[in-house]
Amino acid sequence: MQVDTFIETSKPFIEWILNWQANLKPINLASLAANSDPRSIGIISVDVINGFCNVGPLASPRVNTIVEPIAELFKAAWNFGIRDILLTQDTHVEDAVEFAQYAPHCIRGTVESETVDTFKTLPFFDKIDVLPKNSINSSLAPGFDKWVAARPEVKTWITVGDCTDLCTHQLAMHMRTWANQNQLKDVRVVLPVNTVDTYDLPVQLANELGIVPHDANFLHLVFLYNMMQNGIEVVSEITT
Repeated sequence: MQVDTFIETSKPFIEWILNWQANLKPINLASLAANSDPRSIGIISVDVINGFCNVGPLASPRVNTIVEPIAELFKAAWNFGIRDILLTQDTHVEDAVEFAQYAPHCIRGTVESETVDTFKTLPFFDKIDVLPKNSINSSLAPGFDKWVAARPEVKTWITVGDCTDLCTHQLAMHMRTWANQNQLKDVRVVLPVNTVDTYDLPVQLANELGIVPHDANFLHLVFLYNMMQNGIEVVSEITT
């Protein structure tokens, strides 16, 4: 199919999805608590680490903009009484198989694999759980399923982090499909858009570097839509 034909035939859908995104609504933190119990809410954040935010070959200024909104969400959640917060983070071995697709990044023991300083300065940071992973799928990290299973009282899982179309998508979809598979009808998966994003690599630059391009606006939008379509509650933000 020619580019012009593809764009023309897809235009109604593109307009629809842009309108959907523009009209996303916020949701109140208290409304997510089953029976007003903060223990019914858990938060999982993926890959908000130096190597994707401020240093290294995969660091992205665009991704870095979600750090502060996530920190604010953590503070609001902690003040509300939420205590189940997990950070899953790339902590790759030196010869990680994933490096065939992405430049070596976030190798264990390096500054790239460390949690961003903004999170470290939170007064309750030492109470947050951190789980290293060696792939884009948080659920495959040793201990992930055990951590989730140990919290049966959590009925709403808030998922945040980067990248929208990679680790965030796999995390949110795992939580949603896990609940579906196990007929957990009261489990919700919520994704606030102001706390997720992806990196941008324009076609011209990618061609110059000899690597695969990555249009952030397009992929961010399409993967938000995909998550919504699969039962994840995509909201503009979580308010207090």
